[in-house]
Amino acid sequence: MSKIDPYSSTYFQSRRSAVMARNGAVATSQPLAAQAGLRMLLDGGNAVDAAVAMAAALNVVEPGSTGIGGDMFALIWNKDERRVVALNGSGRSGAAANVDDVRRAGYDAIPNELDGCAFSVSVPGTVHGWETALEHYGRMTLAEVLRPAIDYATNGYPVSEVIARGWEGCETKLRHRPSGSEMLPINGRAPKCGEIATLPELGGSLQVIAEGGSEAYYKGDIGKKIAAYVQQEGGWLTEDDLTSHHSDWDEAIHVNYRGVEVWECPPNGQGMAALMALNIAEGFDIGDMGSQSTDAYHHLIESMRLGYADALQYVADPRVAEVPIGPLISKEYGERRRSSIDSMMAHPNVSYGDPMGGGDTIYCTAVDGDGNACSLINSLFAGFGSGLVVPGTGIALQNRGSLFSFDPDHPNYLQGRKRPYQTIIPAMATRDDEMWLSFGVMGGFQQPQGHLQVISNMVDFGMDSQKALDTLRFSIDVQGDKSVRVEEDLDASVVSELRKRGHNIVVQRAYDRTGFGGGQVVSRDAETGVLCAGTEPRKDGSALGW
Repeated sequence: MSKIDPYSSTYFQSRRSAVMARNGAVATSQPLAAQAGLRMLLDGGNAVDAAVAMAAALNVVEPGSTGIGGDMFALIWNKDERRVVALNGSGRSGAAANVDDVRRAGYDAIPNELDGCAFSVSVPGTVHGWETALEHYGRMTLAEVLRPAIDYATNGYPVSEVIARGWEGCETKLRHRPSGSEMLPINGRAPKCGEIATLPELGGSLQVIAEGGSEAYYKGDIGKKIAAYVQQEGGWLTEDDLTSHHSDWDEAIHVNYRGVEVWECPPNGQGMAALMALNIAEGFDIGDMGSQSTDAYHHLIESMRLGYADALQYVADPRVAEVPIGPLISKEYGERRRSSIDSMMAHPNVSYGDPMGGGDTIYCTAVDGDGNACSLINSLFAGFGSGLVVPGTGIALQNRGSLFSFDPDHPNYLQGRKRPYQTIIPAMATRDDEMWLSFGVMGGFQQPQGHLQVISNMVDFGMDSQKALDTLRFSIDVQGDKSVRVEEDLDASVVSELRKRGHNIVVQRAYDRTGFGGGQVVSRDAETGVLCAGTEPRKDGSALGW
């Protein structure tokens, strides 16, 4: 294991120390939301209560990234059950969804914003997911955990810097329809950093949910308004699609990486990509290569490229299509895929293998003093999702349906009542059958890449929660030109050497580094109960403990 220097250029210079606590710790991408989570712990709630409270608050203080018009997934460690459970709180396509309608409207794929975007709206699963998590593992009611969010929406809050910048970038999308003005609260424009924003329509919707639970959302006036507006815009969702929605408890999937069990939700999420990449990378001595070295970058990039090639081919809704989860995350398959990596040259054309042969997102993590943990991720996909804001509700609807395939032979082919490929993935890690890490790295297709790099930082190089997030990251463009973006602080000799090995390296020099994902990590020492929390330095994030 290589020694690390926290003041070297291999770190984003956050100057943050990890937050240490014993009674509970929370971390998320906005300080007011983090305080909402901490308040639940102080009031006697547990990790699940805190995570849901943070997610709800982020709907208000970071509304372009998440909300009750989107989806959620969670991994939960319960100290009594001593196991990781997975909750799929994502929605399905409308029963009438089909490729022919989209093609008749003049599109070769589902548009994800502006005109035609109503095709991209799947049933929002968030509210039922929150309620399900709380009913099974929380101590507080939905009404109690929604109080901070309702207060921020109704009485206002000052907008933080990174969120203000992203909000401004979505103004064109929101102005495309009159109801978008509900999310442009400063005289029809996005708020600037430090300006006070109130979102009364959204606050009203949250209050209805607090009083009536998920039934008030899916079977009440809110659901009727969602269905009517989507149909008015040419989409498929009906009242029946909303009333029939339900979340699902799943068996979490995992692989062992050098003695650490890393856990993800199963498909339709893309967490499998991270697990496959970890299986491949485990065959290389990453720790001996040195943190931020050319060799470490090369082998992790190549492992991730192979993991993603398989994920994009196989991940789909396993309740509708066949997804070979077990074979894909097996050590044997990882070894076969690893054999194609050249240590000195990038693979010129990575393709998926045969396992049967031979954005915007928010993330919340909370661990309480009893050792319960909740790793929760909530998203609208693109900024303000589809851009459709249901009139009178303040609810921005997600555009997850844009990830469906139009290839009838692909398992993610567009069909009615089917969950699309999901980019949002919470994660956990256990060690010696004890909860060790509750973590996630938000940001579309960056998420499995972030998981791989955070785990490598902590396992291969012994970093703590904050240093693992401060360390420079790479980001592979998995859908476009397959380039690899790196942060401008990376040593020029490493950049040069990676290019010599055939990687299409793009140095990211822009001020906004959120494209490298936004992560939060809370670790727990099983012997002492000490919690160590870190938060993303590239965003407005906050880690708190007590």
